[in-house]
Amino acid sequence: MTWQNPPKEEMKRILEDAKTIAVVGLSSNPDRTSYQISKIMQEIGYRIIPVNPTIDEVLGEKTVASLSDIKEKVDIINVFRRPEYLPGIAKEAAQTNCKVFWAQQGIVNEEAFQYLKKLGFTVIMDTCIKVAHAVLVKR
Repeated sequence: MTWQNPPKEEMKRILEDAKTIAVVGLSSNPDRTSYQISKIMQEIGYRIIPVNPTIDEVLGEKTVASLSDIKEKVDIINVFRRPEYLPGIAKEAAQTNCKVFWAQQGIVNEEAFQYLKKLGFTVIMDTCIKVAHAVLVKR
């Protein structure tokens, strides 16, 4: 079986129900896509938890080095890392209380998809969370 995103209705429900998004690979550089998308999601009303071991703070939030350092409930793990890093991030995600793994546009990894699906995750890949929100959620 090859990777496949859930139906749009499920993606809409996830975005409507979510309050907290852990952003793996969030950059402090305002020119980077991860920063721009996360800033917009924060402005929409989501709590952003930056996951990046190389910086201390971004978007007014203290960063954590890894997903395992997050103590509060996370609704979506949003990933801005190259596809080859996804299996490792998926293994970290499996140790969290979150069951939604969202890889940004252009990011796909079949191994990570299969691993997470076996663990009961909802996996979304190659989809921009901001664009999905704009199209699916009418706020």
